[in-house]
Amino acid sequence: MRPIRACIAASLLLAIVSPVWATPPENSLVPQERPIPVTPVAAIVAAPFRDGAEARADIPAMRPAQRPVSPQVLAAASRPVALAFMGPDTSLMPNLRPKSLEQQVLFKKRKLRKNAVCGDIAIQGKAVGRVPGKIKACGIKDAVQVTSVSGVALSRPSTMDCGTAIALSKWVDKTVKPTFKRRGPVVQLQVAAHYACRTRNNRKGARISEHGKGRAIDISGFKMADGEVVTVLNGWRKNPSKKQLVKIWRGACGPFGTVLGPNSDRYHQDHFHLDTARYRSGPYCR
Repeated sequence: MRPIRACIAASLLLAIVSPVWATPPENSLVPQERPIPVTPVAAIVAAPFRDGAEARADIPAMRPAQRPVSPQVLAAASRPVALAFMGPDTSLMPNLRPKSLEQQVLFKKRKLRKNAVCGDIAIQGKAVGRVPGKIKACGIKDAVQVTSVSGVALSRPSTMDCGTAIALSKWVDKTVKPTFKRRGPVVQLQVAAHYACRTRNNRKGARISEHGKGRAIDISGFKMADGEVVTVLNGWRKNPSKKQLVKIWRGACGPFGTVLGPNSDRYHQDHFHLDTARYRSGPYCR
């Protein structure tokens, strides 16, 4: 009985499924594989050996169609030649730089080179030469009078040697300007003191100050483009000026050999003392 039942079940299953298989692809419930047009290899290989357009017609197009020329390129090509300049709203290309502006830039560069000292265009001023001192240990051999460094003016012309001028320019460029970038830009350094033939802190019997050798400068404040002045005296005690001034004070330690600020002693409550004296143990910053 079991073989008979199995045969009957198989017959019923075949009767149900066979119509599906027999249906054409457009009516079939089973997805059909999409045919891929393939050019016979023999036709492609034999095509180069035939002449004329007939051989090329047998080979399918293997390269994409070229992109059409954009309207912008066509408009630029049809730009009137006689029109020297066009307004930004109609021109597809930037206008040529006016000759007057080029002359102005060149004149400014020539002026900077003319007033550069210490072989650095970033240091502006004039050469002074030898500055004799009233005291034996004072004086500068090759002094310069600096008016600006790295584009930042000094509140007054300051006399120093080239080593100090280079250190000052480096400090302003690498530390002062980036620190006040958002708040400023900084346009001027407030100079409290530069060359002066005197002893340290003007104390009688003390050693000659680095100011007396042209190797020191005191900075009491920083003036911004909008007229704001950040002073060491007031800014050191409150934020955000304190954070910025501390960063500037730390940045001076390296270009200068000695850096003294409000935390050093009572003589430097209102300014930064910067000098280029060098020590075997490294920079002295306090």
